[in-house]
Amino acid sequence: MLGYSYEQIARMIDHSLLQPKLTDAELEAGCRLARDYGVASVCIKPYAVPLAVRILDGSTVAVGTTVGFPHGGHTTASKVYETEDAIRLGARELDMVVNIGKVLSRDWDYVRRDIAAVVEAAHARGAIVKVIFENSYLHDEHKIRLCEICGEVGADFVKTATGHGDGGATDEDLRLMRQHSPPHVQVKAAGGIRTLDRVLAVRALGVTRIGATATKAILDECRARLAAS
Repeated sequence: MLGYSYEQIARMIDHSLLQPKLTDAELEAGCRLARDYGVASVCIKPYAVPLAVRILDGSTVAVGTTVGFPHGGHTTASKVYETEDAIRLGARELDMVVNIGKVLSRDWDYVRRDIAAVVEAAHARGAIVKVIFENSYLHDEHKIRLCEICGEVGADFVKTATGHGDGGATDEDLRLMRQHSPPHVQVKAAGGIRTLDRVLAVRALGVTRIGATATKAILDECRARLAAS
C-alpha cells in the first residue's frame, strides 16, 4: 500500500525548470508536463514566468520562480525588486536564496533583514516565500539559526538547496529543519529527490514539498503502484 493518493503525491512537487541550458521549447514542454501531471507548481527561470502563466492558466498548478538565485549574493534591494517584478509577471511562489556569505559570517541582523524584506514584499502581494539555505555549505548551528529567523519573519517554507551547490536533501538536515522550524513554516526538500521511494521517505520526515526534475518518473511510478494495489 502506498499510503497516499496520486493527488497527494503530485501536490508535493514543484517541477523544477531552472537548468541554465533549457531552451524556450524545453521550458514550454516542462510547463505542459506540470499541468498534465497536476503538480503543485513549476519553479521556472524568471524571464519565463509569462510563458508559464500562459500555459498554466486555468490549471491548479502555481507559477513559481527564484529570487537571488543561485548564490544569494544580490543586494536586498535587488531581491525585493526581483520579488515585485516576478509577482507583477504572474508568479505566486518565490524561492529565495539567503546570503550564504553573511550566514557563514554570522551576521544575523543582515540575514534577518534580507529575508524579511523579501517575505514582506511577497506577502503584501499575495505570494509565498521558500527560503533556500544551501545546506552543504553550512554547519548545523547556521541551519538552526536560519530556521529560527524564518519562523520569526513569517517565511512560508525553509528549503535545503538550490541544486547548484555541492549537495542536496539529507535525512539529517530534513529532521533538523523540521525540528527547529515552527509549525507554520513548512519544509521543502530539493536536491537528489528522483524516485517515488525517496519522496515517501522525506514525506515521513515532515517534508510537504519537494523540488524535482524527475517529476514524470516519480508520478508514473506512483500511478503504476496505485494501479497494482
